[in-house]
Amino acid sequence: MRGCPAGLGEPVFDKLEADLAKALMSIGSVRGVEIGTGFGVARMHGSECNDPMGPGGFEKNDAGGILGGISTGADLLLRVAAKPVPSIYLEQRTVDSAMKPVALQIKGRHDVSPIPRINSVCEAMVAMVLADHLLRQKALDPSSHQWWVPEHRKSEK
Repeated sequence: MRGCPAGLGEPVFDKLEADLAKALMSIGSVRGVEIGTGFGVARMHGSECNDPMGPGGFEKNDAGGILGGISTGADLLLRVAAKPVPSIYLEQRTVDSAMKPVALQIKGRHDVSPIPRINSVCEAMVAMVLADHLLRQKALDPSSHQWWVPEHRKSEK
């Protein structure tokens, strides 16, 4: 996600990465969320994992655009892992309402993969979380983020 402003999120209870992970994990087939380098940081030294700052801003983005629960202004880097669709044509074992073993075979048309649609769903979820955090920030500081004030209202100030 490009263009996320710096300063969204909170350092403790409403961390931006926690809200993003919660929203993405609420999508039916998502089983994992990775932010920035994610699980790759477990193989790094602390000196390698830091996102150094230079005169032009952050020089790398292992944190995925979020540090300490707050957006940095860098690109948000998010990845999800989705499970495969379990509704397949092969016969599967299960139990009936009496807990007796039975075989089940799904018939009809079923999608083989949710991947063609999941990207759009994930983008929408991220957009909703960012909009929520922008509105929270606006409620706390009415002078912030004048970019969303309609042009005809700007002259009223």
